Amino acid sequence: MQGIETDAVADAELSDPVLVEGLPGVGQVGKLAAEHLLEEHADATLVRRVHAEHFPPQVLVDEDGTTRLAAATVHAVETDGRDLLVLTGDHQAGDGPGHYRLAGTFLDIAAEFGVTDVYALGGVPTGELVEEYAVLGAVSAPELRDPLEAADVEFRSEEPAGGIVGTSGLLLGLGGRRGFDCRCLMGETSGYLVDPRSARAVLETLEDLLEFELGYDSLDDRAEEMEEVMEKLHEMEGGAGVQPDDDLRYIG
Repeated sequence: MQGIETDAVADAELSDPVLVEGLPGVGQVGKLAAEHLLEEHADATLVRRVHAEHFPPQVLVDEDGTTRLAAATVHAVETDGRDLLVLTGDHQAGDGPGHYRLAGTFLDIAAEFGVTDVYALGGVPTGELVEEYAVLGAVSAPELRDPLEAADVEFRSEEPAGGIVGTSGLLLGLGGRRGFDCRCLMGETSGYLVDPRSARAVLETLEDLLEFELGYDSLDDRAEEMEEVMEKLHEMEGGAGVQPDDDLRYIG
């Protein structure tokens, strides 16, 4: 394989669709959110699968022992509000040019389905355990800010520190240049543990903005399991915060 290959798995007729991206990143917030969206919509249709030499050189092993190349996937989801194209996957790109090329590919897929609006989901690290989960925002154009603020999304000067790195950032940067209306929803998270509570905060904001409803039982169950881990870790650290590594200061 050379470069990027996109498999057209199926087609779907969607009504005013929105691209929702959730790939691995800080706290796995975006990936958890995207996977929960798909879990709650069991009738979602896999429409595109993307393989790329920019992903790590590995295959994943399924429960029955069969292997598959690492990939990004796009599912079509019908909701009570606007329909969705949900982008998630096993990895982000491992190199700078790959990030740009893959983000361009994802936007090409969005354009194929008539998408004009993009929501990138991820986490922003705080360096300490979070009790009240704020959702931070960024937009590709100033006029997109007001609806997010009305949904209690916070805009903080020069946050996240260092900007938004990875697919989420490039969807806003490249998408804005291509005429897409792009927003990023970033759930606060410690930055060193998988964070289902942050994923729920982001999804609840997305529900408000796009007017659909989700159940959260499975995500809450996972959150309770993680909270037990966090409580033990907090005790081990004597209540002190843990600073994430510098390379975790991005959202994905």
